[in-house]
Amino acid sequence: MGQLTSVLFIVVMFAFLYFFMIRPQRKQQQQHQQMLSKIKRGDKVATIGRLHGVVDEVNEAEKTVTLDCDGIFLVFDLSAIAKIAPKADDAKATDTKAVEAGKAADDSADTEESHIDSAASNVDSSADSAADDSEAK
Repeated sequence: MGQLTSVLFIVVMFAFLYFFMIRPQRKQQQQHQQMLSKIKRGDKVATIGRLHGVVDEVNEAEKTVTLDCDGIFLVFDLSAIAKIAPKADDAKATDTKAVEAGKAADDSADTEESHIDSAASNVDSSADSAADDSEAK
């Protein structure tokens, strides 16, 4: 019976490792590969060393990318690209969504403030009327 629990414990540990470490890492690698497959000339990118530049050329055969960094052309492995900056149109759309979400949050906060203010003024007026009643006696 003791051997069965030991084997079961080991199986549970492997399952834990797979679902919480190996599987998410594979998913992240697939996302990175998809991002690299979509890279094209003119994209603004950042390398794993945080060097920013604009893609000048992508060589699929050698798996390299040439970056234009303010007139200096540097060649990197495709795997050295950490992220692709969003296009200006994409950034504007994202900014617009963020601004709209911020306005909605501000509106709800203003509504909550007005409810709190009205409740506070009701309490103040109740306290004032109670104080007036006690002074009158």
